[in-house]
Amino acid sequence: MKKSAKTGFTRVFDLLDYQQNKFPQKRALNSYKNGKWEGFSIAQIQLEADKLSCWFLDKGYKKGDKIVIVPRMGRPEWMIFDFACQQVGIILVPIHDNASDLEIEHIILETNARYCLTADSGLYFKLKLVISNLELDLDVKHIEAHTAGFFEGFKLGKVSKTQLDELQRHKDNIKEDDILSIMYTSGSTGTPKGVILTHKNIVSNILSILVVFPLKQTQKVLSFLPFSHILERTAAYAYIAYGVNVYFSTSRESIIHDFKMVKPYFCTMVPRILEKMYEYLQTQLLEKSWLKRKLVQEAFNVAKKYGDSRSKSVLYLIKLFVVRILVLNRTKKQLGGKLKCMAVGAAALRPDIARMFSAGGIKIREGYGLTETSPLVTLNRFDPGMNRFGTVGIPIPGVQVSIDALNAGEEGEILVKGPNVTTGYFRQAELTKQAFTEDGWLRTGDIGKFVEKKFLKITDRKKDIFKTSAGRYIAPLPLENHFSASPFIQQCQIIGFNRSFVTALLVPHLALLEKWCNNQGIHWTSPQYMILNIKVREKIMQEIERLNEELPNYKRVRDFVLCDQEWTIETGEMTANYKLLRSQLVENNRKEIDKMYEGK
Repeated sequence: MKKSAKTGFTRVFDLLDYQQNKFPQKRALNSYKNGKWEGFSIAQIQLEADKLSCWFLDKGYKKGDKIVIVPRMGRPEWMIFDFACQQVGIILVPIHDNASDLEIEHIILETNARYCLTADSGLYFKLKLVISNLELDLDVKHIEAHTAGFFEGFKLGKVSKTQLDELQRHKDNIKEDDILSIMYTSGSTGTPKGVILTHKNIVSNILSILVVFPLKQTQKVLSFLPFSHILERTAAYAYIAYGVNVYFSTSRESIIHDFKMVKPYFCTMVPRILEKMYEYLQTQLLEKSWLKRKLVQEAFNVAKKYGDSRSKSVLYLIKLFVVRILVLNRTKKQLGGKLKCMAVGAAALRPDIARMFSAGGIKIREGYGLTETSPLVTLNRFDPGMNRFGTVGIPIPGVQVSIDALNAGEEGEILVKGPNVTTGYFRQAELTKQAFTEDGWLRTGDIGKFVEKKFLKITDRKKDIFKTSAGRYIAPLPLENHFSASPFIQQCQIIGFNRSFVTALLVPHLALLEKWCNNQGIHWTSPQYMILNIKVREKIMQEIERLNEELPNYKRVRDFVLCDQEWTIETGEMTANYKLLRSQLVENNRKEIDKMYEGK
């Protein structure tokens, strides 16, 4: 198949030739091993991918076969393996590392996977157990060197010209409409659905990203989201098209360490990590030093006005200069000191957090997308005047966005059409039919509206909106963001489906709460006891009542349950995309929730 003369690539694996011909990089992909960063040149990546592709052909793999991978973080080996599969038409099926046994069983059986490759020996044994229970003859390996079960395909010798010629024939047989990957949505309820993504879907998104990301050849980017995450996977492809140097973080725990070492210019980000850094700043509001408290409070005050009409005065600019030097630059140094831009997606980002980091000299640009859209749909631009905090930006080139069934507030379900949109769900014809309108628009299930006629604002998830027993419709996401604006509330889930009033599950900001207790002379023990402390509950209730004042009566939170630990992916209360698993949280706290409504 001929490559487009205009773009240089029509299939994702064409990116290797594209970078090699346009701006070959000696450190295209980098990982941290044995105390130092080791780099792969683009030529090495192509060589290793070709060797693996030949190995697949020798083993009898053919176009359309499925291979399951279970990564943790990104790493060069995953991209090499991915490109090798693409070149012979093998369809890669990523599974999140926190997937349940039932989800894994479902995906393996539905795809009829031929092989499984995991990130490490722990996941290797987990998959081995699942497969043994299914009584399948399915090989499982991992990429953790020097341990049992290691995938030897990464240690192949040279390949012959005859093998490479055969490989080229297979590469020529791959079309842009062929399936590249089946990406199973983590979802918040129900059985995961396999989203079919073709080369054309992904390439169209890469081409759009090349227009909207502010990147240049040889700049450093840090990648720390899992390779099973569609945002990071497509971004990694785009990085190769840009010719930047990609550094893969080794673990979720080492992210700050990696930022300091790599000193990247750019990264994609999920809101939860920014929230944690923002929460650290909030704890400084209770420092004993009057001067430090005053400076931090002024930084918050200045950041609230950043990016609007109030931020153009000379006095404001002086204040911004001062708080950057004395407060905000410290946060920037934690991220290496050279970070200029972030693209944020996967879940909603509070505008006050985006303003804070942007005021500190890091341009935060929120975007929106779905697995079904490869994933990017909209993005706030990095150009002047093309960003609105609190929105997810402008549709990317080549993608159309419409709002269906507008209500009085001009809100409705967000519909998307474009070359990035999936052809459907794997072996789910009825679900595919339901996902599209009669004229071919994808129903996203998200509710939104346009601000200033071009910036898309997400107002909630269609399936999350519920009705109270009084007949009032409640959109939980705006309320959850509203109450999370309290420095003492770290996470919030609004409750009230078929109930007579609204309540909430809350995770308090424990570090800040501990400082407050110390200042108030309240003996701090452990979170599981402190959430029952009368004075602690009174403080949280004060915060709730303060924020309730800004809401109509039917949206006000009347009672709450305090949880003693953060909701995370690891605890099974958030999806791999950092969205709340609402049904699971309700089930985990059902007894406490029912008590709030007893006799009322």
